[in-house]
Amino acid sequence: MFSIGDLSRRTGVKVPTIRYYEQMGLLDLPDRSEGNQRRYGREGLERLSFIRHARDLGFNIEAIRELIELSCDPEKPCRDADRIVAEQLNAVRQKIARLSKLERELDRMANHCEADCIRDCYVLHSLGDHGLCNADH
Repeated sequence: MFSIGDLSRRTGVKVPTIRYYEQMGLLDLPDRSEGNQRRYGREGLERLSFIRHARDLGFNIEAIRELIELSCDPEKPCRDADRIVAEQLNAVRQKIARLSKLERELDRMANHCEADCIRDCYVLHSLGDHGLCNADH
């Protein structure tokens, strides 16, 4: 059995976040010791590790909830899990595309300014006038 502190140290998930996952229903409410301390078993540790890894990959709470529900029915086809990961992959690709646009614009801004004083600073002018940007971002 693990205390909430043990669980936190083993998974790298902060104690308030563990409590939050309990409130959200991602983690089952643990048993309590005679001193009313949370006590988690191996299953709680494995579930929290699963959640942590999914969060590290950017999955939102609802996607994680759905993945947990799917994991409770091992004979079910995995097409729903495949759909969830495909949706996450698409979201990551969209973020990368947006970040690439931002990178190009910031690089252009950083390398375009040739002024000697703030009055003529291209960076500040372009931040004040979106029309000076090369593309929508």
